[in-house]
Amino acid sequence: MSDRLDATQQVGDQAATIAPDAQWPVWEVFTQSAQGAPHEHAGSLHATDAEHALQNARDVYARRGEAISIWVVPSAAITASSPGDAGPFFDPAADKPYRHPQFYKVPRGVRGL
Repeated sequence: MSDRLDATQQVGDQAATIAPDAQWPVWEVFTQSAQGAPHEHAGSLHATDAEHALQNARDVYARRGEAISIWVVPSAAITASSPGDAGPFFDPAADKPYRHPQFYKVPRGVRGL
């Protein structure tokens, strides 16, 4: 019983040194369901490091064989646009209609576009 308490204390101490709020860092998990398919966001989890995050992601998001590949990324490493920047940030794309696939005919048999 004392070994279990020692292990719990060690985990608590480690968490306190990793993050000041006693929470392990948050990691975003992306899974790939089939070869050639895109990785899609599956969710988030807390972990001490990348290896721990990968193991936790496997246990949580791929326990039934739904994934063939897993990526884990620290949430702090992700930079995103803010909703307030939607107008000015995305306006330059509005004047480039040739970037939209409506002007192209996709040949029969082509998949994944």
